[in-house]
Amino acid sequence: MNDLTPTTADATGIKLSVHEKPAFIDPDTIPWQPWVMEGTHYKLMTVDVRSGGFTLFLKVDPGTEAPVHGHVGAVEGVILEGGFAYDDDAGSTGNYICEHGGAVHQPVSPDGCVMFAITHGPLIGYNPDGTIAAVVDAKMMYEMATTAGVADHIEATFH
Repeated sequence: MNDLTPTTADATGIKLSVHEKPAFIDPDTIPWQPWVMEGTHYKLMTVDVRSGGFTLFLKVDPGTEAPVHGHVGAVEGVILEGGFAYDDDAGSTGNYICEHGGAVHQPVSPDGCVMFAITHGPLIGYNPDGTIAAVVDAKMMYEMATTAGVADHIEATFH
């Protein structure tokens, strides 16, 4: 199910979609929620029930070092404030980032950051011994946001 209902256009007869929920959302109306690791917070904007991906704003507190994690699908984003880095690469305010599917890394954010990100599949968090600690996917994100009372703008049906 999606959030579009077809209707007929007067002039052309082409069926246009009418949104059941608003297409435009002011992220400032959504409070930050604690995310899956200490020192991170999120605002969930939407989920993709087919790919397991999700779109969010992510805030990382200064000094936060993420655990080793991997990307099933690509992650694209724009750093809105601050920055973060890997051993061999660093990004700052205004930079676009594309982390390709299959990437495994451990970013650090000495000064913290805020970014807008689109995940094209789940994230896999790893324990220090290399075992899987968590699979962060659309369903998990939607359930977290629903529990926190900040998912009213999202339409999602998981089977």
